[in-house]
Amino acid sequence: MSNVRKVFERGKGVLHLMPTWVPRGFNEPGKRLRLHPDDYFALGMERGGICERWLGSLAKALNGPKTGKTEGMSYVLEDAAVKSTRLFKDYVDELGSDLIGEQLMENYGTWPTFAKLYDYDKPLFHHLHLTEEMANKIGMHGKPEAYYFPIQYNSAYLGRFPLTYFGFDPSTTKEQVMDCLKNYDLKDTRITELSRAYRIQLGTGWYTPAGVIHAPASLVTFEPQWNSDVNTIMENVTMGEVNPHHMLTDCAPEDERDNLEAIFNQIDWEESTRPDYKETYFRVPKVKSETTEAIEKWVAYANEWVAAKEVTIMPGQTYTLTDQACYCAIVVQGHGTFGGFECEAPELVHYGDITGDEYFVSETSAKKGIKIKNTSSYQPLVLLQNFANNNPEVPASI
Repeated sequence: MSNVRKVFERGKGVLHLMPTWVPRGFNEPGKRLRLHPDDYFALGMERGGICERWLGSLAKALNGPKTGKTEGMSYVLEDAAVKSTRLFKDYVDELGSDLIGEQLMENYGTWPTFAKLYDYDKPLFHHLHLTEEMANKIGMHGKPEAYYFPIQYNSAYLGRFPLTYFGFDPSTTKEQVMDCLKNYDLKDTRITELSRAYRIQLGTGWYTPAGVIHAPASLVTFEPQWNSDVNTIMENVTMGEVNPHHMLTDCAPEDERDNLEAIFNQIDWEESTRPDYKETYFRVPKVKSETTEAIEKWVAYANEWVAAKEVTIMPGQTYTLTDQACYCAIVVQGHGTFGGFECEAPELVHYGDITGDEYFVSETSAKKGIKIKNTSSYQPLVLLQNFANNNPEVPASI
């Protein structure tokens, strides 16, 4: 029996994952990811600060020429005593349907999604993620995504701009946006003047289709998304920070990088100018079940790509969490046990430390149910789960 299968069977279908930290050369860390303040530049000053933690990821970060070979990719903790790890991708490749189920293997041949906790002190630039059609031109996948704003990571500070711009005001013309692209290297185009912003409400979320231009708020955001890292940045100055020209063209095919019309066509214009955008894509949590032991709420739903739940186990209670598909889970508050593992939300973590907050659950184990015990007499135990698009229990409408 291979070591991969031994670890899988020892955990009864649950894998303990190491935290995966990702630096970015733009913006600034909000320093709310519970990483030690000495470690936000652990990969070197020229790489930028650590602003993201990726969860259950097989995706490599698109992060410039000095990106590490496995940067952004999750690792399984195989033996805590000697801190031995192996790529999560190796587990997916070897275990296949035993881990992720037959439907995902048949449809995609892999675990096709992951989630992030991202933490920027300033708002992100007005940008879009390529649709599947556009991404296929550069050998990548499209990137639809959902957002949820957990109170546990945002209780003290919302960053410098807690509003998100979505799309463009419906009165905006294509010519106005093209003018911004033409002037990208000449002046501050102030492209968000053409947009519309919404103040973020903690404990709620949004869904953002691929191709919709958006500028996310400065909150810590839980972001289930498709398995890709493709961005086109159309805002050239964000809160005083200049975004270089290559950020506009990095995800265009080589023969289209000087073609502004082709870059403009990456925008899903119909969805980006939708008059009822909030009514269509704002997400209020939907209660799945509520007992004296626990509450389960859908926080990402009503789309064809990704889903997520928030699960709260009451103090001193034990609860069997049952789902119809595999998932990745992260504990955001409290401590207890998760299946056969000790689990806890960390308070302070050094880069490279083991944590007890991130787990991947196989489809079979999810269906059998994971026994979760909250060992606190006072605090709830709260976790977030992210799924792909194969869970039949996900609400299809808002």
